[in-house]
Amino acid sequence: MVNPTAKRRRYSDGNHHSLLPGLPDHIAQICLSLISPTALYSVCQSWRRLIYSVTFPPFRSLYTLSLTDGDDSGEVLRLSSFDPIASKWITVEPPPLLPNLRHPSFMSRSLPVQSVSVSGNLLLLAATSGHRSLPVPAFPFPLIFNPISNTWSSCPPLPNPRRWCASGALQDTVVVASGIGSHYTETVARSVEKWVFRKTESLDKKPDGYREKIQSFKNLKITAESFNENRKDSGDNWVKMRSLKHSKLCREAIDAVGMNGKLFMVNVKGDYAKEGFVYELDSDEWSEMPAGMLGGWRGPTAAMDEETMYVVDESRGVLRRYDEGVDSWSDILADERLKGAEYIAAGGGRVCVVCEKAVGIVVVDVVATQPRLWVVETPPEHDVLALHILPRTSLPEFQPPVTVAESK
Repeated sequence: MVNPTAKRRRYSDGNHHSLLPGLPDHIAQICLSLISPTALYSVCQSWRRLIYSVTFPPFRSLYTLSLTDGDDSGEVLRLSSFDPIASKWITVEPPPLLPNLRHPSFMSRSLPVQSVSVSGNLLLLAATSGHRSLPVPAFPFPLIFNPISNTWSSCPPLPNPRRWCASGALQDTVVVASGIGSHYTETVARSVEKWVFRKTESLDKKPDGYREKIQSFKNLKITAESFNENRKDSGDNWVKMRSLKHSKLCREAIDAVGMNGKLFMVNVKGDYAKEGFVYELDSDEWSEMPAGMLGGWRGPTAAMDEETMYVVDESRGVLRRYDEGVDSWSDILADERLKGAEYIAAGGGRVCVVCEKAVGIVVVDVVATQPRLWVVETPPEHDVLALHILPRTSLPEFQPPVTVAESK
């Protein structure tokens, strides 16, 4: 007779092989987690599967949101991940609610898609809605992608869906400032909202289930209250913060850079005269950007682990580091391929930059004694719109099948 309590689950790869002979797999995994995934990948298939499993500490990968041609529907938004261990691009599950990516009157003009990284997740925060059933031109609710589970979830909707706003994240808190909804209003243009990332509601991947969710927004006023009427934890909603004294942040899609408990942003992209603003999350206070920081903010900017800020001077092709103690920037590396920089991401000791000359993604190791530079080729026919560094995704082909062994 089979004793149900004697059942045990084990990994099966045709014939099961221990990760380390003589050790239980859970002990072996602890030992192997101390070794570089790059070294483990090249040893054997069981170790390769291990580093992509959901129980193994994830290494960082590069993610891009890109504009590419669809089969019959024109240009579509793609989320791709570059695996630095396997050195290949992977197409990730696309967002279930696709934005409109081209201006209806000026087809050569791309409409912005705004996204931020928060707690190891990708948040698709603001864009022009491309779904005809939605009564608003902007996303009704942000979408969040968990790379570990390879799934999209819905977030509480902003009380006023918007585009062309300033957005950024500090640790597990997302902040949205200003923006434009269906039309310009001073209230939305001066508004500031924050949301603390906790647990999100998974989207039903079945077409009928998703259509029902879209249908629920038709002919209704989209508010956080209506979306969360069945939620017991009202703390999951967006929280209104102190309003801005001006509406200078609704002219472009602006990336707010989080560092040392503050969000730093400028009102105009590129190497132009601009105004700089600083938002301190804890005190809910706004202030002017330090003069030295503003003077050197001449291109896309990102912070490494919310501690050190980097900028690419897009006119000169120079990567620079900010020193908060003396309010000045110092040059790290100059390279022709950095000219025309458009997007930037920083993490794991690397600064990654997308430039306008289709040279690929320039990667700089900024923690090496002598900074090193190399180029990662982007997928063919992909026009990159955003760049992020997140944990690697767990793909089905790397997951070992599970069998149930019964012992009498």
